[in-house]
Amino acid sequence: MTPSPASQATLRPYRPEDRDALFDICVRTGHEGGDARHLYPDPALLPNIFAAPYVVLEPDLAFVVEDGGRAVGYIVGTADTASFVARYRSQWLPGLTDRYPAPVQPPSTPAEVMTDLMHRPERMVLPELEAYPAHLHIDLLPSHQRNGYGRQLMNAFLAALHAKGVAAVHLSMVTNNTPARTFYDRVGFHEIAVPDPGPVTYLGRTTTSP
Repeated sequence: MTPSPASQATLRPYRPEDRDALFDICVRTGHEGGDARHLYPDPALLPNIFAAPYVVLEPDLAFVVEDGGRAVGYIVGTADTASFVARYRSQWLPGLTDRYPAPVQPPSTPAEVMTDLMHRPERMVLPELEAYPAHLHIDLLPSHQRNGYGRQLMNAFLAALHAKGVAAVHLSMVTNNTPARTFYDRVGFHEIAVPDPGPVTYLGRTTTSP
C-alpha cells in the first residue's frame, strides 16, 4: 500500500469496525517489526495477546491512523498494568482457553511460545517497572512508517495518559528490532534495567512532553 498524502491520513480513536485492520496490522508487524504470518498458523494469535484485549478492556486508550478508509496503524495500552493484568486474567483469557489451550510442555515453536505468554499475563508486572505503571503497544504498517504517524499516535496516547494523571509509561520491545529502538529513542524513551529480560528490552518515559 502506498501512503496517501498526509492530509488524507487521519488520527482518530479506535472504533469496533477497525477490528479486522487491527488484527492485520498486528500480525504483519509481529516479527521484529516485519510480517509474522509465516510463523503463526492462526493469524489471530498475536492480536489476541497484544492488541484485542486492550481495545476491549481499555478502549479510551486506543487510537488509529486511518488512510483510505482503513486503519494502517494503531497504539493501544493501559493506564495501570497491574489492574489490566487482573482484568485480562478474569475477563479476557477465559474466552480464549478453548481455542488456545495452555501448553503442557515447554514451548518449542513460535506459536507455542506466544500461547505460553498468553496464559501468563502476570509476567507483565515487574518491580523494576513500578514507577512506570502504564504500558503500550504501537504498530504501523511499513508503507506508513517514517511519515510522522508513529509520533502522532504516541503523542495522542501520552496526552490521554497525562489527562488521567498517569505520570509514566513503559513498553517492551524485541531487542533485535533496531528500527523500533531508533523510533523510541527519538520520542523520548530510555532503557529500564530489568534482570534477565530475555529477548526484549524495556523502555520508559514520562507522559509529559520532552
